[in-house]
Amino acid sequence: MITVIIAGGSGTRLWPLSTSDYPKHLLKLVGDRSLLQSAYDRATRVGDTVYVVTEAGHAQHVKDQLPELSDAHFLIEPGRRGTGNCIVFALDVIARQHDKDEPIAFVHSDHHIRDIEGYARSLQKAAEASRTSHKVTLIGIEPTFPSTGFGYIERDSVVGETDAFTIQSFKEKPDFDTAKQYLQEGNYLWNCGYFVGSVNTFLSEIKAVAPALQATYDSLSSQETVPGEAYNQAYLALGDLVIDYELAEKSHNLAVVPANFDWMDIGSFKDLHEANESNQDGNFFKGDAIYDNELENAYIHNEEEKPVVVIGLDNIVVVNTPNGILVARKDLSQKVKEAVVRIKEDQEK
Repeated sequence: MITVIIAGGSGTRLWPLSTSDYPKHLLKLVGDRSLLQSAYDRATRVGDTVYVVTEAGHAQHVKDQLPELSDAHFLIEPGRRGTGNCIVFALDVIARQHDKDEPIAFVHSDHHIRDIEGYARSLQKAAEASRTSHKVTLIGIEPTFPSTGFGYIERDSVVGETDAFTIQSFKEKPDFDTAKQYLQEGNYLWNCGYFVGSVNTFLSEIKAVAPALQATYDSLSSQETVPGEAYNQAYLALGDLVIDYELAEKSHNLAVVPANFDWMDIGSFKDLHEANESNQDGNFFKGDAIYDNELENAYIHNEEEKPVVVIGLDNIVVVNTPNGILVARKDLSQKVKEAVVRIKEDQEK
């Protein structure tokens, strides 16, 4: 089985830790390995072959973090063109070098997962379901609370003798009342964006429902060599295509396997705090020269030598790095993205 790790994005909700030059998947946010390195460690438990797709601007950082991976297994996008084109790019490269019926798992580099054995089993179940049903198969996460931050997959009937279900529909990020309804009904899963299938299975579905992705494949596969200047120019000529919109939501021939592992998409400092072990007061500290008094439920991170003092606060995030200083209510930490947009606008004036 082949695993393709998609290592893109900027993680602006974790500024000033994550920046456009050094995004969150490159950071050691939980433990001693970066999110990317942890994703690679998991991938090696799934199968012997691992590829990493990343954008040219981050390629050297990604290579530095994974010295055990050969250059041929880094697929470098000359520019970001969306998850749809990213996946088709990987399919083209793999089609040139591997059996087109070998299953491929497309996963993301910025998720936090502890149960590695459960992760590997779930992907293998999805691969087997895809092989026997000839369906592109997704992984769905059993929801633990009524999240308004994730898309949902509505599952339907069991697919043959597999552990997979047919997909009734995809739902955009809901409001809170709708999310509560999904949780109560019990047949909705969080969509974590993992896709499993062989080259032939993907291309069959792309041909059936996704003409824009088919055009991408035709353009890239017609190039003689990859990588190369002509290949890069063909890629840069593509539009921005998202796999969910171009393939998943148009298809009536997909399946989903409920995950047998814990999962967290670290999309905010609230998530990051929950992913790390706190002390008896609910506080997590990282870095030196941190001084607290009567502090509860706080995430404090200091990357400089100057002292950071936090007194008498609750539900707070304080992050000090050479890139900037963040002070926020933890439950509003997703709004950091809005501040980053304003910072970028001011810097471009």
